[in-house]
Amino acid sequence: MEIKKPAMAGSMESSDCMVTVRPGESGIKIDLQSDVEMMFGASILETTRQSLAELGVERAQISIVDRGALDCVIRARVQCAALRAAERSYDWSREGACLG
Repeated sequence: MEIKKPAMAGSMESSDCMVTVRPGESGIKIDLQSDVEMMFGASILETTRQSLAELGVERAQISIVDRGALDCVIRARVQCAALRAAERSYDWSREGACLG
């Protein structure tokens, strides 16, 4: 999936995260700022990379400002921001969400 424009999803509230996806030159580059980075930074990065891979995103710049979001929240925010950035719509009411 090609990222065409910058897009965001999420909020700066506690237990949420703000994900920004921008077009990238090559590969996936992730900038992570997290209140819990020392403990969960590797997990957040892995969840982000898995979510992008499942969508077929190969080139993007990702910025995540995390306020203690669970993996399922991070996954949902990454999926939403990536789909917006690729100018693709999705029926979020469908069972199984984006990957299903």
